[in-house]
Parts: sequence; C-alpha cells; structure tokens
Amino acid sequence: MSKIAVFGSAFNPPSLGHKSVIESLGHFDQVLLIPSISHAWGKEMLDYKIRCQLVDAFIEDLSGVNVQRSLVEEALLKPSQAVTTFSVLEALEKQNPNSELTFVVGPDNLLSFSQFYKADEILLRWNLLACPEKVKVRSTDIRTKLAHASSIEGLTTQKVAKLLKELSVY
Repeated sequence: MSKIAVFGSAFNPPSLGHKSVIESLGHFDQVLLIPSISHAWGKEMLDYKIRCQLVDAFIEDLSGVNVQRSLVEEALLKPSQAVTTFSVLEALEKQNPNSELTFVVGPDNLLSFSQFYKADEILLRWNLLACPEKVKVRSTDIRTKLAHASSIEGLTTQKVAKLLKELSVY
C-alpha cells in the first residue's frame, strides 16, 4: 500500500516555509500539493491559474521526485461553492484506492482544524499530520516585500522568485 501525503495550501505564493514542510515528508511515496481553488473561509488569493504556475515552478526547484501538483480541486469545483478538505480526500481516496492518505496541516490549521467541514469524519477516515515549518517564512512575508519593491531573496525558491518578478502580481 502506497503512502500519499496531501498538502493543501493557498500557495499564495509558495514559500521556503512550504518547502521545509515538504522536506519533512520524504518518507511518503508521493506528496500531492493542492493549491486551494476556492478557499472555504473566503481568503483573498491570486488567481488560481497563476498560483498553479507558481506551484509548478516551485516543484521544479524541489529536489524530491515524489512531489506533484494535484488537479483534484479543479475537478471538484462548483460555482459559488468552496471545495472542502473532506471532498478532496474523498476524491483522492477514489482515485487511489490502494493508498493510505495523510492530510498534512501546518500549525495554524491544526489550531482551527475543528472548524473544517466534517473534521471528525476526516479524523476517522484518514491520517492527519501536523507538520510545522522548519523555516519560518510565510507567504504574507513575500507579498509584503513585493508590495514594497523589496527583495524576496531567501523567502522562496529561485524559479518562483523569477516568475513573481516577471508577472508583477503583488
């Protein structure tokens, strides 16, 4: 049975904090990065397609071959509805019936996990792994620096930094 880590985030944009979490998931056969297409709590985010480009650039910079971006949220999206973690895990379970799924959360989401849709059922059906960042860089730090035309060196990967500069989105 393969072991799949499911790491959902806004990735708005991907940061070295995200990278430090992913680096601690090396014992999984596969790590799925899932950019939020429609945030359950109405979080303001860059356009989904741009964030997917950023995640793809981010993955190119990672050394792990077991990391890929998942399209599951695109398949689940319905107009004017958030895509829930529960629906994502249920869909991934159907796509990967011979795999053990582990939902990866950062410390911020662990503290609010009880607010997730069907949180109790998620805990009954799938594994939950709280994984703090070993590098304390938040996407907010990157957005703030870019808004003030400051360098983002040391906050994200090279390809993401280059793409952010080219796109001028913040």
